Amino acid sequence: MAVNRVPVLKRCRSLDLDPTFLGYDKKSNRTSARAGKKISEYGLQLREKQKAKFIYGVLEKPFRNYYEKADRMKGQTGENLMVMLESRLDSVVFRMGFARTRREARQIVGHKHFLVNGKPVQIPSYLIKAGDVIEVREKARSLQRYKDILEVTGGRLVPEWLEVDQETMKGTVKYLPTREMIDVPVNEMLIVELYSK
Repeated sequence: MAVNRVPVLKRCRSLDLDPTFLGYDKKSNRTSARAGKKISEYGLQLREKQKAKFIYGVLEKPFRNYYEKADRMKGQTGENLMVMLESRLDSVVFRMGFARTRREARQIVGHKHFLVNGKPVQIPSYLIKAGDVIEVREKARSLQRYKDILEVTGGRLVPEWLEVDQETMKGTVKYLPTREMIDVPVNEMLIVELYSK
């Protein structure tokens, strides 16, 4: 399994991205070495793709598969792609406030801490459907880690398409989000243009 070891703030700086979208409160005071330089059309498209891959923690091959699947679905390819990325289990866990950062969400899903509709799921890329119930396993609920996480994420706004009960550490997906509900600063049309060349 490939592991992303790129320093988060450094990567955010190069992609011109705010670290809060990944769950980090830190800010980088430096500016990118490329700041102010003109970027070609291809460069812009590539940067949007890299931004989406970095935010959701997806490597090139699975990202390409998401794109091809989104292309086969009804509706606009770009919107379908963003909805699919947002409905990954690790992303939903992060949105529900059960993880401080997206990387932490991926890790705790991989450690079998979550049940989806009563069954343990340890695949971060598992796609959630409307009506799915996601909860922290009984064993993991008493861990100090979750007390610390809920202390940090308690004030975080939960998206309208999710319903979360922090007392029981349980959440329900009311419906899948539309593109307008996803607050990720990615221009998916540029990704579509890049892949459709």
